[in-house]
Amino acid sequence: MTASSNPTLSGDQDSGPIISDAKFTADTRTDFYDRNLTSRRYALVGVACSSIFSCLCIVAGIVTLAKHGAFGVTTFNTFAVDSNDAFTLLDLQREILALAFNLIVTFCTESVGFVHCISLRSALASESRLRFNTNLRLLTAARGWCNPNGALLNSISAVLLVLSYSSASLVVCLDYSIMTSSKDGVALAGLPLLILGVALLLQVMIALSGMRAVKILTWSSSPFDLTAALVHHAQLTPVTFRCMRCVSALDADGDPARPSETQPSAWHAHSSIRKVVISLWGIVAACAGWAALVMYLWHKYAGTDVASSYALTTQTWSFIPDSQNDSYNYIMYQTPAIGIRWWFLVFASVTAVQGPLTLAMHCSELIVNVIRDEKQWRCATERRGLRTATLNPVRLIFAQPICLVLFAAKPFLHWMFGLAFIISNPAYDGQLGFLGVGMLTAQIWNLCIALYIFACFFTFVALRRPRGPQPAAYGHIQTLANLVDEWSPVMWWGHKEDGVPYCHAGTSDHPLPDVKMDCVYAGSGTGSLAPLRERSYVIRTSNALTAHATRGTRRAVFLIFMILMLSTVLWVVRDHSHQFVANISELAFKHLSNHIDFGRGQVV
Repeated sequence: MTASSNPTLSGDQDSGPIISDAKFTADTRTDFYDRNLTSRRYALVGVACSSIFSCLCIVAGIVTLAKHGAFGVTTFNTFAVDSNDAFTLLDLQREILALAFNLIVTFCTESVGFVHCISLRSALASESRLRFNTNLRLLTAARGWCNPNGALLNSISAVLLVLSYSSASLVVCLDYSIMTSSKDGVALAGLPLLILGVALLLQVMIALSGMRAVKILTWSSSPFDLTAALVHHAQLTPVTFRCMRCVSALDADGDPARPSETQPSAWHAHSSIRKVVISLWGIVAACAGWAALVMYLWHKYAGTDVASSYALTTQTWSFIPDSQNDSYNYIMYQTPAIGIRWWFLVFASVTAVQGPLTLAMHCSELIVNVIRDEKQWRCATERRGLRTATLNPVRLIFAQPICLVLFAAKPFLHWMFGLAFIISNPAYDGQLGFLGVGMLTAQIWNLCIALYIFACFFTFVALRRPRGPQPAAYGHIQTLANLVDEWSPVMWWGHKEDGVPYCHAGTSDHPLPDVKMDCVYAGSGTGSLAPLRERSYVIRTSNALTAHATRGTRRAVFLIFMILMLSTVLWVVRDHSHQFVANISELAFKHLSNHIDFGRGQVV
């Protein structure tokens, strides 16, 4: 196949026409690559379900507001609460329903996010700005403010995503019957339900508008279908002489290279991965600081109207707080009155605190998808080979353990946040009685520990270096186009031919032998290269690898130090040393406490 002078998507690797040695063993018609219309059907079904759920929320919210007013609730599953067990059951039903809402919101946002991700990927490819198969869809934008995939609507989508999870935390409450009957029940607040429906519906509209605004070559999430589609439509040009070059060697000249026993990690190959990992540890540190602040305020106001009388001990430390006896450590502020402005003030507070968590979970998708793409590429050296066709989006979640971990962690961590940052909004006979904002110390530490485990897991995944001479790509489409020289539904990568002075490695539709570790590889048709280039290249590569390894060692030591430091802090705090943390925090928060009057709060 002869490539034209179209620029590559990287844009900085070529200065003129390039002859490509890529061959296609599959048919070079429109079915050369898998358009994966099955994924489109699954995605549209998910979007349709999201639309139906959002419309149901809007209708239920409007009916509740019209029937009971701005502070009305819809009560269901009422029963007589005449014992401690009955109250515990009622409280358990509320928590289960809150977790169910978070699961449904996760399903809806993931379905909408898949459509948005595919359309954004196609928009970036049409602008020759697509580098990786996976991008941070809310933090990456196409050109043009009015573009449905542009920066403006992407920013709005990010706000709507945060509002979806924040409103889901405020929907469920308890309705206590005082005058009408002796039955209590779980209720849904009308105003948060309406906001949840509107937020989801707007996300659906933005995703569908983005889908219609761009030509989507393939709905497949596989980087190989995407790369093949771009090569087939002359939007991507493979670069010769780079058959042993990984993604981290993009800035090096297209010189020959020897195989390496280990490949760079995702941390070194993808700059955005580093930002995501750092942001995860920033969330952990912020959560620990939040818990320390709450402990300090409790020690200062213990026994008053805004703090409980129970200290943080092993007896009061639990996963789910004992709402029946209020026997847990917390601080709480009750609004002076209940009104629209107080509703929106509480809603803004929840959104501001929960927003970083929501965005961190969204950014974690980048690590998951990049590792998924690399695992698929490394199947090319296994016995069964690499199958370029991807699974449908639903099976893909359950086929990859790391995808399943993130899918389960999203609703679970948001639910844990709801346990730590509670909005006390009980209803009495169908009307909200008051609004209170509470922060539970033990639950905040539980959330911090869960986030710490989450950050450790994804840090380990990002720092793990694949073994073997197969160059790492991590879904970088230009690198894949350079490494794959024969396209077929099932491919194997390995040694293809000997040469003087350079050998050639690539892909084939049949199993290939392992590459020779003592040989230099440059691709086919490299006889015209001067032999003297090998020596100069080896020297430059050796120096670059040495510097690369030194930087990697420093970063790894820094991350290990930070992990050990946080482990020590969590262990000390968990081991009954809340007084120590309070004393340390007192100096830092002294100036802040002098300007905040917590005495106006009332006990809930």
